Amino acid sequence: MRRPLLSALLVLCAASAAADQTIVAADAHVARMGRTVADSDGTVRFGYPGVTLSLAVDGTRLAVDAAGSANSLVDVILDGKPAGTLHLAPQVKSYDVFKGAAPGPHRVELVHRSETWLGVASIARFTSDGRFLAAPTLPRRRMLVLGDSVTCGADMERGAGDKDTPDWWNPRQSYGMLAARALDAQVQLVCYGGRGLVRSWNDRTDEFQLPAFYDLAIADAAHPVQWNPAAYDADLIVIAIGTNDFNPGIPERSAYVDAYTAFVRRVLRDHPHATVALTEGVLLEGEKKAALIGYLKEAVARVDDKRVHLLAPTAHQPGDAVNGHPTTAQHAAMAAELLPQLRRIAGW
Repeated sequence: MRRPLLSALLVLCAASAAADQTIVAADAHVARMGRTVADSDGTVRFGYPGVTLSLAVDGTRLAVDAAGSANSLVDVILDGKPAGTLHLAPQVKSYDVFKGAAPGPHRVELVHRSETWLGVASIARFTSDGRFLAAPTLPRRRMLVLGDSVTCGADMERGAGDKDTPDWWNPRQSYGMLAARALDAQVQLVCYGGRGLVRSWNDRTDEFQLPAFYDLAIADAAHPVQWNPAAYDADLIVIAIGTNDFNPGIPERSAYVDAYTAFVRRVLRDHPHATVALTEGVLLEGEKKAALIGYLKEAVARVDDKRVHLLAPTAHQPGDAVNGHPTTAQHAAMAAELLPQLRRIAGW
């Protein structure tokens, strides 16, 4: 009597497995926000924080095949709410995005939490027991935020003890992504911790600085991938660079203003429809802050383009006793401070 029942169960399991649907990450059912690279097999790779893959599924289960480094973290946002973090392994593995969900449509966002120097991540495919629906529509407005570790959302969420770990990063709650959501805009965070316009925090000039990683889809020194600026016609660009340049001391004025002026002109050429906002950032204070603001004023005057605006000096956000980067609450304050100015200059 048991054998027919066992056979029926096997048939049912086989039918269930056969009902699963799989799509590659580069499929049209997946919307991609941020700088990504699609390989010939449909795998999507990325390094910058805040890169987001969005999809909609009518089903109770969704899995993703992905890989990264020991420090690659991807947040899961399910139906608009945080639903966990995927800690990627170096080899491709399958991870449950959600399972046992209520029947019906669900919107999923996978948000890259880590910076490029913590590892390049890749998503190969998605598998669901239901149907993949049309890709979610991204906002029509497009923002681009260029900067350093603050823009990347580094060390925002303090953990126990005083040693930072990759899970302290949270670009989704960074000032740039908060501002973009408030402005109903999609956003690219193009940023790299410790880097500046002409030199790193430790006075090194032999690393990717903003003018170099601005040109890259993946700013991995060992395997850099070029970015085509025509692929993203930005409407509003925020440049928040300079803190690390000034960390070793105030750089020589003429050379720094020359470099900044040349970079802003290149950004304007690459993005002919964009309004550009410059800010000195929130970490500098005293004579360094005053010097950088003076340099920016001179660069704006030399560029002499009505599309370029210098934002009002920002409030100092010194982090806390645990870490010198702005906290999550301080990022919220930064976004609130910038939003009225961004709305005004962009006409939004």
